[in-house]
Amino acid sequence: MSASAASTLPIIDTHFHLYDPRRPQGVPYPKTPNPQPFLPKDFRESAIPLGIVGGIKVEASPWVEDNLWVLMIIEDEPMIVGMVGNLDPMKPEFREYLDRYRKNKLFLGIRYGNIWEGHNIVAAVERPEFIDNMKAFAQTGLTFEVANPRLDLIEATRKLKEKVPELRVVLGHLQFLALPEDAGVRKRYVENLKELRRGGAYVKVSGVPGMRAGVPGPPSESVYRPVLDLFWDTFGEDYLVFAGRNKTALEILKNYFEGKGHGAAEKFFWKNSIPAFRWVKRDSRQPQL
Repeated sequence: MSASAASTLPIIDTHFHLYDPRRPQGVPYPKTPNPQPFLPKDFRESAIPLGIVGGIKVEASPWVEDNLWVLMIIEDEPMIVGMVGNLDPMKPEFREYLDRYRKNKLFLGIRYGNIWEGHNIVAAVERPEFIDNMKAFAQTGLTFEVANPRLDLIEATRKLKEKVPELRVVLGHLQFLALPEDAGVRKRYVENLKELRRGGAYVKVSGVPGMRAGVPGPPSESVYRPVLDLFWDTFGEDYLVFAGRNKTALEILKNYFEGKGHGAAEKFFWKNSIPAFRWVKRDSRQPQL
């Protein structure tokens, strides 16, 4: 890809959080001391210098009321093309909330996994009520994002896709996993990823510097290439999506995907995010298929 093409490549960030600790009830995330608010204007200001033209807010709060709070504060920010919310499919009121929130075009799906206390997809996938709710969810056309998928969560997600094959799945933060050193574990890991790929699952590639724990020297593409190669070889150019606003990570990923060709880079940085999340263009700078 030429330098001019790379500089004008539109980017959709498919993973960021919003929070305001000044609210009377505070915030469950982030858990750092004295967190500063991060609101739609902060996303815009941090994203535009990096060439990001749109973003998808992913819920980091277990409070169901925060789905509405987010929808309200992003309504007037067209740079944010939607949100992935939090609804617990193990709760009896799940379908009531689902019917309520899915009426808003900015509500793109839900995030589930083992990220919040009481959420356990490994156990849930064996429960009939969870599977029934997932079948109902799949019929809405919304996206199901699996949070922080470790090997056991990946295996549970594979089981879920086998039971609900029409469910559209995105694996979030997969790249934080180092490749397993144990040959048997690594084989299981790769086999599960391949099964999910055959089922049409997408992978969210974000926060690449997080993979370099214990690796000396500055970040470089060579440090991450083995993991990126695994994702590319397993999922190909049609099922990988970008997330993040880290300048170093963005440069590494641009170099990697530009090496696969202009078409592959376009798919990774924005095109694949459309079928993965079915977001709707809200800003003139946002591309369309």
